[in-house]
Amino acid sequence: MDRAQRQLSDQIDQATQRLLDAARVITEPDLRVPSLLEGWTRAYVLAHLARGADAMRWLLAGVRSGQERPAYPSVQALQAETGESAARPATDLMNDLADSAMALRTVARQLPGDRWQAPVRIPDVAPFPAAQLLTRRLVEVELHHCDLGIGYGPDHWPAGFMAMELPEPMRSQRQDRRGYPESAQTARPLRPPRPVAPYRPNQPLPGSWIGSKAQRADRLSGMRPRPRVAGYGQTTGNSGWSMAAPAGSAAASRPSKGGEVRQARGACRASADR
Repeated sequence: MDRAQRQLSDQIDQATQRLLDAARVITEPDLRVPSLLEGWTRAYVLAHLARGADAMRWLLAGVRSGQERPAYPSVQALQAETGESAARPATDLMNDLADSAMALRTVARQLPGDRWQAPVRIPDVAPFPAAQLLTRRLVEVELHHCDLGIGYGPDHWPAGFMAMELPEPMRSQRQDRRGYPESAQTARPLRPPRPVAPYRPNQPLPGSWIGSKAQRADRLSGMRPRPRVAGYGQTTGNSGWSMAAPAGSAAASRPSKGGEVRQARGACRASADR
């Protein structure tokens, strides 16, 4: 990653953390109500974000290996997988959202600098450089956070995101959210939030940035993750909500071996009791 890409990756980190902080306390009934996107529940919005991260990671894994890969087998397969993810219990859905985001982050940070200009393809879109996936991910996280209708809107976007030059259709999609009526963000009041799960070594923690060893190994190897039900998202003891610190801080110094996973684990440890 060059400096500009690292800064964009940091923006994705921060946007993802804001999303996780908000999503992790949504109650099960509130996940099943309509979002601000017609026909989508809040759970479906979050599942869409998780599957979007998987698709982008899959593309980057292909770029890294020099083998062109589709983002997903078919639109129908993606929709089916998103629907299955959305139907999961709240704890499993939060684990899925966090694990998929962390896996994408890890693959992106480890991609050699000369591979970022390699073309990637997604259905119905002309090929574009892999580097544009970072912008697409930031837009996806910020816009869909608004779509949840839980009090986060364009007024909460960082100034840098508001001013960012975006190609179409992302520019129009951002403008659409700026056109949401103010009442839309509070039109569906949440029930009292479920308590945040306390940190317990070797116990599942919803939304962990670390995830299970097997799930993490699948994703970091570039494989499509295998379905898991029992034990999904089980942590290894050093889990929490916060992610790695922005570039330039001591916590964000690039590790010599083990890469971004150990870096993220160190940052998570500091806030595991949140």
